[in-house]
Formats: sequence, C-alpha cells, structure tokens
Amino acid sequence: MIGKLTGRLDTVSLHAVIVDVGGVGYEVTVGARTLTSLPPVGETVTLAIDTHMREDAIKLYGFASEHERAWFRALQTVQGVGAKVALAVLGTLSAGELANAVALQDKGQVARAPGVGPKVAARIVAELRDKMPVLAPAIRPGGGLAPIATLPEGLAARDAVSALTNLGYAHGEAAAAVSAAIGKAGREARTEELIRLGLKELAQ
Repeated sequence: MIGKLTGRLDTVSLHAVIVDVGGVGYEVTVGARTLTSLPPVGETVTLAIDTHMREDAIKLYGFASEHERAWFRALQTVQGVGAKVALAVLGTLSAGELANAVALQDKGQVARAPGVGPKVAARIVAELRDKMPVLAPAIRPGGGLAPIATLPEGLAARDAVSALTNLGYAHGEAAAAVSAAIGKAGREARTEELIRLGLKELAQ
C-alpha cells in the first residue's frame, strides 16, 4: 500500500500527474487545489497518497497534505460519495473551509462542488459532524493552525457568515470571525450585530 510519494514531477495533465520515483513513473489522480499547489515540472514533489485497489486496477489519489487526504477518506464514508465526488468537494473547498461548513451545517457551501446536489451535501455535513475531532484542526497552507468554527446552529450565524463571504472574505475566515462574535455577543445576538462584530474581528 502506497501512502506517500516523493519524486520528480514528470508530467501534469488536467486531472492527473506522473511522479518519477527512481525511474518509475507513478500516475496519480489529483484534485484542482492540489494541481495549483504543485511545483514546476522537473522539480521534486511530495504527495500524500490514498491507494484504491480493484480487481482490474490500482489507482493512486494524491494530496498536498495528509490532512487533506484524511478529509478525502472521510468524505467517502458518506452514502453516495465516491472518490470523484470527494475530489470535487476538496477541489472547491479547502480542508479548513470544509471543516467550517460541517461545523456550521452549511450544506450550501458543500453544494457548490460540481456534481454535489443538495441531498448529498446535506448528508456530508450531517454525517461528518461527529468526525470533526479526528479531522480538525485545519492546517493553513503556510503552516500553523486555522481556527475551526464551532458555531451553534441558527439562522443568524449562517446569515452573518454568508454576508461576510459576500464581502469577499474566505468562508473559513468569516466562520471563525462569527464564532468569535458569538462569544462576545451571546447566542441570541442578531445577524446585524454578528456581522458588525465579525468585521471588527477580521480587521484586527
């Protein structure tokens, strides 16, 4: 079972790469976010690998971090979610954004992924919520820990996060800011107050 590959990046295509390890070229299927994080062709690359073995083939899926691979595996425990859908979700949302969407039970964010309908998105946020302690905290691309929002359920919190993302903030940043705002204003705070306090948090 292959868990990690380090070698020379030989070829990059739309959905896969070939990594040359000691003269052997491994074809690895990757998602959109992993593609954007790759070094130039010819340079050394390290990918966390999830190996899928079937009777007629062995398929390798590659990720920029082990944390992202953990989400890929967790997504496939949800009914109706296979490798293709899991890659689509992780190509649309970062690991941190997905964690916050699950914490917020925000199926709308997950449904942004190609091929993910409302019913599948609802199952993803519902079934993965109990697995958050295993998969969190999220890792920022530049290192360090990204805050995971554990917001209480409620329309005000979701509306506040939506408003902040519409202003151009990343979903994970907006969720963390609203979480901090709820900590200051209380669970009964109105949407407008959460937005105002959230903007103050983001401005710091």
